[in-house]
Amino acid sequence: MRQKMNFRIYKTNVQMQTLKTLICLCLSATGFTAFGQNKIPGKIHFGFVYPLSTNGTHAPLDTNNLSIHLLAGVSASEQGASFAGLSNIVRNDTEGFQFAGLSNHIGKQANGGLFAGLLNTYGGGEAFAVAGFANFASGNVKGAQFAGFTNIAKEVTGVQFAGFANIASQVKGPQFAGFMNLSKKDAGVQFAGFMNKAKDIKGSQLAGFINIAGKVKGAQLAGFINVADSSDYPIGIINIVKNGGKSLGVSTDETLTTMLSFRSGGKILYGIIGLGYNFKNKKEVYAFEAGIGAHFFQSNRFRLNAEIVGTGLESFKAGEYFKTSFKLMPAFKITPKLEISGGPAFNYLNTNTIEGRGLNKSYITSWENKWGNNFQALYVGYGGGIQYLF
Repeated sequence: MRQKMNFRIYKTNVQMQTLKTLICLCLSATGFTAFGQNKIPGKIHFGFVYPLSTNGTHAPLDTNNLSIHLLAGVSASEQGASFAGLSNIVRNDTEGFQFAGLSNHIGKQANGGLFAGLLNTYGGGEAFAVAGFANFASGNVKGAQFAGFTNIAKEVTGVQFAGFANIASQVKGPQFAGFMNLSKKDAGVQFAGFMNKAKDIKGSQLAGFINIAGKVKGAQLAGFINVADSSDYPIGIINIVKNGGKSLGVSTDETLTTMLSFRSGGKILYGIIGLGYNFKNKKEVYAFEAGIGAHFFQSNRFRLNAEIVGTGLESFKAGEYFKTSFKLMPAFKITPKLEISGGPAFNYLNTNTIEGRGLNKSYITSWENKWGNNFQALYVGYGGGIQYLF
């Protein structure tokens, strides 16, 4: 029995020695040496995880042309591609493409491409970075950043795409984010599902809810509010422009719908929001309006206001009334703070109530929806009011 056990142990030792010899021969044939070598630039680096690799404990000081690691690799710099199942960790610069299942971490400049399932961190450079979660650059980036959640950089000359947010000190190019774009200095074009913010904009801002900027040389388009020091072309319901205009006014139209409205915007475009009451109906009496307008032929005393406004009447029960109007409203200043305006309105009406049909008697054309009881019509109306300017 003891002789059999000794034989098995001897056989195992022989197999291990043979395996080690084959590994050494393979490494020698490819020009590699064992761990702890002197720094050799341009080598190929294979490994499992640091320090179990062909560069061994000396890996953080080595420059490689190609790196392939089952889990994670460490190097001083990479002059070509690197592949890792989890992470690539490079202390200095990279040239080429870095691919990692989890993350790439580049200490200095990245030039080429960074692809990671979760995260890329780097000092800047001319690389484009693609990550499932986030890209973080501590310096300037000349390229594109794509991330499922967020991109953060100092200055970006290129494009940022993020599912949630883009954050940069300055952006020379567009920013696209599902929720928010932030630029501490200037920005080009910003697109966000909720919010854009920048110091100055040399382009446009488009947001689902709010845009905030200093000087805007372009357009601001927001689902609700724009804020700026100067912006001639804000498109939103409320536009708070420091060098723009604001007014609070009372108006009425051919249906005796009387509105208290707030108008705000820049030198050209402005937004409209208002609440009111209809004095002709008995049920659908609560009114609301929202729209946009533009000033034309402006002088000290006169200007022509063109407006597209949606007006609704509600009883907060069954029934709908909605009117879309295009208004041409000549406006005259009777004092520096008071303005009167009035003119024709071209209306499209959609209602399913008896009161809604009865608000106007004369239509250019009308029709009913074959699949419901909606009454639709086109007609010419009128309106006018007075505004206090501030």
